[in-house]
Amino acid sequence: MARPTHVYTIDYVATLIGENVELIRQIASNSDNIDYGEIIHAHDGSEEGITTFTDRGIESLQEFLADIRTWDGGVRQFLIDEQCDPERIERIVADQPKS
Repeated sequence: MARPTHVYTIDYVATLIGENVELIRQIASNSDNIDYGEIIHAHDGSEEGITTFTDRGIESLQEFLADIRTWDGGVRQFLIDEQCDPERIERIVADQPKS
């Protein structure tokens, strides 16, 4: 398999796929959620660095999002299971598509 030659920042991925960046950050914070090696952390001199995704990482993210939306409780339950702050949960859920 060829190695990725370019990556996309987490903010750009959120815009590209029309998702809430906080939700994507939460998903990316657990390496079990996305295929191994498809999220790359880049050091940029800041304390946090930058989270990036490969093309396959974006596909994995979209598959994961589609999957959690089928769960009982959907995105909200995923965020509760991830022990997110209640205010953050409400911000993310309020920004979800109403479908």
